[in-house]
Amino acid sequence: MADIAGVNGQREHFRVVGKPNLPGKLSYALATGIGKFGADFVVPNMLHAKFLRSPYANARVLSVDTTKARAIPGVADIVTWEDEDIKKLGATPFGFGPRRAWLDNIADQENAEVAVIVVAENEDICDEALRQLDVEWEVLSHIVDILKGRDPDYPVIRPPEFDEFPPGMFDPKPDPDHPKRGNVSYATVVQGDIEAGFAEANQIIEYDLKLPAFASHIPNPPGSVAWWFDDPYNGEGKSLHIEGAVQRKDAIGGMYGMPPEKTVQEGLFQGGKYCDWGMRKSQEITPLLAKRTGRPVKCVNTREQTYDFLMNERYMHLKVGIKNNGLITAIDDFSIADGGVQGSSSFGTANDQGYGPYYTLKCLNIRQSMDIVDSNRGKMYLSGQHCPFNWDAGTMAIYLIAEKLGKDPIDIAKLNLHGPTSQTDMNPVPSFEACLDEGKKLMNWNWHPSKAKKLPDGRMHGMSFRYQICPRHAFSGYDCKLELRRGIVHMPTQGPCTGIFAVECNAMVVAEELGLQYEDISIDFDYKETFTPVGGGSDGTTASSWAMKECANILKQKILEAAIEEAENPPPPSMFGGFGAPQGPNPFKGLKPEDLDLADGKVVVKADPAKGLPIAQATQKNIFATYSGRPPAAIWSLGMGKMLDTMNTAFCEVAVDMDTGVVEILRFGVVADPGKVIRPTSLESQIDQVMYFSQGCQLLEEYVFDERTGVRLTANMIEYRKPTIMDIPPVDRRFLETRSGNAAYGASGISHSLANTHMVIIAIHNAIGVWVDPPATPDKVLKALGKA
Repeated sequence: MADIAGVNGQREHFRVVGKPNLPGKLSYALATGIGKFGADFVVPNMLHAKFLRSPYANARVLSVDTTKARAIPGVADIVTWEDEDIKKLGATPFGFGPRRAWLDNIADQENAEVAVIVVAENEDICDEALRQLDVEWEVLSHIVDILKGRDPDYPVIRPPEFDEFPPGMFDPKPDPDHPKRGNVSYATVVQGDIEAGFAEANQIIEYDLKLPAFASHIPNPPGSVAWWFDDPYNGEGKSLHIEGAVQRKDAIGGMYGMPPEKTVQEGLFQGGKYCDWGMRKSQEITPLLAKRTGRPVKCVNTREQTYDFLMNERYMHLKVGIKNNGLITAIDDFSIADGGVQGSSSFGTANDQGYGPYYTLKCLNIRQSMDIVDSNRGKMYLSGQHCPFNWDAGTMAIYLIAEKLGKDPIDIAKLNLHGPTSQTDMNPVPSFEACLDEGKKLMNWNWHPSKAKKLPDGRMHGMSFRYQICPRHAFSGYDCKLELRRGIVHMPTQGPCTGIFAVECNAMVVAEELGLQYEDISIDFDYKETFTPVGGGSDGTTASSWAMKECANILKQKILEAAIEEAENPPPPSMFGGFGAPQGPNPFKGLKPEDLDLADGKVVVKADPAKGLPIAQATQKNIFATYSGRPPAAIWSLGMGKMLDTMNTAFCEVAVDMDTGVVEILRFGVVADPGKVIRPTSLESQIDQVMYFSQGCQLLEEYVFDERTGVRLTANMIEYRKPTIMDIPPVDRRFLETRSGNAAYGASGISHSLANTHMVIIAIHNAIGVWVDPPATPDKVLKALGKA
C-alpha cells in the first residue's frame, strides 16, 4: 500500500519532513523543568487529600470509626465508601477501570485505595488522620503465585458479584464452551486443523518460556488539583478547573455532570505514560472533594504507588511442528496468564490471541489456549510497551528450529514469513527483505550455534535476531484546523505533550505543504481546541499528519485564491497602515489560482518562480481551513499480521562471563522501515526507548512478592532495578523508507513493535547453551550453568 488517497502522498522532494534535530515546541519547558505536571500545581488556599490504602493483598473493610481522625486540627473532611457523594460517582469513565462502585470497601491488591479519603490542610495531617482511623479489616485469601491460584481447590479470591458486571472494551471475552471455574477464566482461538498440521510435520519442538511482569513506573506520579469557580462566560452555575487530567478532562468533567465548555484545563504536560491511558483515582476525586470543602483540593500518588503493571506475568508452553527444512506446519500455544486485579486490561492476556507472531507465518494451523488467573498481584491499566506480549514466543520458535537444524535463524524466518497479501502468499515482503539485507551489513552478521564462540577476554559470545511489523494502530479521526493570520500560519491544538512530539510532526508536514520552514508554523496550544494528534499511540503521528496534510492543502488553495482576488481587487489601505501590502505592480494580475504555488514563504508564479510575493503581501486576509477525517485503514487493522507492509528487524550481541554470571549487552542493532520518516529525532528516541525497556525487563527488573502476605517487596527505586545511563548499551540504527504504508507520505509507524521480552535471553542461550528466565541476573545465570 501507499499514500495514494491523500494529497501529495507521492511527493518526491522534501525540505522539512525527515529533517533531523528540529527542536520540540515544548522541549525548553521540559528541559528546564518549567513544564507543570499534575503533581506540580500549587494554588492558593489548597487542601490535600489522601486515600486509606490497604496493607493487605486482599481484604475487606468491615467498619471504620473516623471519630479520632475528625478531631485532629486541620482535618477538613473525611469521606467513606458509604457516603452518598461517593455512591453517585458510579463507574470510572472511558471504560478503562472497574465497573463496580468508584470506591468500595474491598482492596484486591496491597496498597490499593479503599474505603476512606481524608482531606486536610497538609499531607502530614492527612497521614496522621489516616493513622487515627479505627479500621476493622477482614483479611481474605490472596493469589500472587498464579500457578498455585490456578488450582481448582484454591480459595476463590474475587467476590462473585464482581463477575456480574459486563465486560469492558478491553476485558477478556468469556469462552462459552469453558465457563469460569474458581479463579480461572478460559480463552481459546483455533485456526485451521491443528491435528492435521502436526501429522504433516517431520519433527516436533516443545519449549517453555516465561514472560516477566514489569512496571510502567510513570516518572511523573499521577495526581490532580481541582477547584470550582464562578465563570462569567458560560452562564449559571460554577465551572470546574482541574489540572493533572490531561486528555481526560472532559471524561472527568462528565463524572460531575459538567459540559466541556465548563471544564477548564490549562496544563498540557502528560508525562511518560506510555500506552497507559487510564486515570488513577487521585486524578478523578479532587472535583468532588473541592465541591464538598469549598476550596481547591490536591491529591497525588507517591512514586511507590505508581508501580502498576506494564505487562502481566505469563507462563507459556509451545509445541511446534516443522518440516525437515524448517517450515512450520502447526503451532499449539498453551499459556497461563495473570489476569490481575478486577478491571485489569486484557491487553495483558487474551488480546494477544487476535494479534501476534503466528499470523505472520505461512502456517495455517494454530491453536492458542489460555488460562487467565485472577490474582492480587496488581493492575494493568491498558496496553503496554511490549504489546503483543507473546511476540517472542515466535522469535523463540525460529531460534530453536535454527538450533535444531543447524541453520541461520534469519533463513528460518525468511522461509516461514508469508507474503504481503495473506498467509497463503508465497512472495517475499519487500520491506522485510530490505531490513534483513541492511541488518546483516549493520551487524556484520555471521551466525554461529550456541556455545561456539569465545571472545578474546574469555567471555562467551551470543547473538540473536527478531523481526516485527511496523504497525499503525491509529484508527482515530482527526479534526484539523489551520489559520493564516497576519501572514503567519497558526496550527491550534489541545495537545497534549506526551513525549512523542506528534504536534511537531504535524507542523513539519504543514510547513512542507505550504512551502515554509518548520519554524514558520506557530503551534498554538489551547485546551479548548479540538485537534489532538494522539490516537493509537505514537504511530498516531503518521495518521494525524495525513489528516493535517489534507488541511494544509485546503489552506493552500484558499491562499492562492485570495492572492488572485486581491491582485484583481486590491484591498483599501488599512487604518493601521496594513501589514505587508505589495509595493509596486502585483505579479499575479491576470492569472488564475492554478497558475500559482507556494515556495520559500512566498506565493510564486509556477511558470516563473522568480516572480512572487511573501505570503503576508500576497494576501491580507485572515484565512481558515478545516479538515475532519482519517487516512485509509492500515494493513495492521485489516489483518493483524495476516497482511504485511512495513517491517523491522532487531539484533542483539551479548558477552557472558561464565565465572560471575554477568551479562553485558555489547550492542543492539535495529533496522526499521516505518514507511517514511517524519521526524528523525522522534524515531531515534523511540528506538532507544524500546531497547531500554527491553534491557530492563530481561536483565534487571523484577517484581518480588511475599507469598505469605501477598505484599509487594520491590516497589522502590532501590529494590526494583532499572537501567541507568551507565548501563545503556550502544544502539546502532538504520532507517529505510519503502513508503509502503498508507498514512502521511507512505508512512506507517513504529510504535512499540521493537520492544521485546526475549531477544537478550535468546542471545544468552546462544552464548552459554542453557536457558535463563528473565531477568537474567548473575545468580540466575550461574544457577542455570550449575555453578550456584
